[in-house]
Amino acid sequence: MTRSKLHDLIELAQEPSSERRRELLRGVTDLFFTSDATQNAGEMALFDDVLTQLTGEMEAAVRAELAQRMAGVETPPKGLIGTLARDYMIEVAGPVLAASPALSEADLLAVARTRGQDYLRAISQRPVVPEALSEAIVERGDDHTLQTLLANDGARLSREAHEMVVDRAVENPALHAAVVQRASLPLDLLNEMYFVVEARLRDEIMKRNSEVDPAELDHALAAGRKQLAARDGALPPDYDEAEKSIKTMRVRGAITPPVLAGFLRNRETTKFLVALSELADIDFHTARRILERRELDALSIVCKAAGFERSLYLTFAVLILDRDDNAMGRAREYGELYEALPREAAQRTLRFWRMRRQTGDVAAA
Repeated sequence: MTRSKLHDLIELAQEPSSERRRELLRGVTDLFFTSDATQNAGEMALFDDVLTQLTGEMEAAVRAELAQRMAGVETPPKGLIGTLARDYMIEVAGPVLAASPALSEADLLAVARTRGQDYLRAISQRPVVPEALSEAIVERGDDHTLQTLLANDGARLSREAHEMVVDRAVENPALHAAVVQRASLPLDLLNEMYFVVEARLRDEIMKRNSEVDPAELDHALAAGRKQLAARDGALPPDYDEAEKSIKTMRVRGAITPPVLAGFLRNRETTKFLVALSELADIDFHTARRILERRELDALSIVCKAAGFERSLYLTFAVLILDRDDNAMGRAREYGELYEALPREAAQRTLRFWRMRRQTGDVAAA
């Protein structure tokens, strides 16, 4: 009976009226949904041929209507669903790309590698996006597309894809929130974002650091990248002299809080940075970045993790902000934050920053 009715509908295809042909398409589609065609290979093939042919003759609005109906079907006509996914109108292709369970990874990759950003964004919204597909999207996607992909917890990104995203986000503030807020972002990569994001996102990084268990922390550190300091630039001309001086003073036990503050007050910047990196066990480049950018929240993490007294941190803050008209007021504000910062969270964060020191040591060996 189904076959007979289908053939009756096919005969209507000879009707030249576009309105009648739209009725025909809807009729064949309705018949597909009410029949048991999925259990009969011959009928499924017939539905596929008829629907694909008719769809190709319809305007975009009619194709889009069909795509909406077919997007959630577990076993739709295979040729039809592929045709809809490749449609040149995103209004047609989008629903199928975003939801159809019948599209294979190969089908989706073919679209992801050849079509524009609207198509990539539709694919990025699928309940599950496999790693290979995510990598293709990361390679070709614009900022909006990457934000869509990163917001999807069902998108699986390899370690390499996450690294590509972070490298891009470091230079692109539009991606900062999407990257930091991605739950599956490896912890070491999350902490690479600390120095480039705004205060609100830094707080989120610190919150995640404070919640991580030791086993996860160790795993993240083991997986960390081996070339973290590559983009940090050359050492200052007086670095070797300053390092030699600080090592000598440290052997004598002469590196004290007043001495550190004195280096900063006397503009002996390189000595201060070498001493700070030695005492806090972080690399020189990280210490220099904190000072040059006047990153007082980052400095509070270093000082708290190293066990420095609040008064020493506040002294550093006032000296660093000495060109600021409201240096004392800002220092007091940061002092309150210093008190509220858990030392354990600071120490966990510092462990990621220390990776840069270890990397530099390996590179210099």
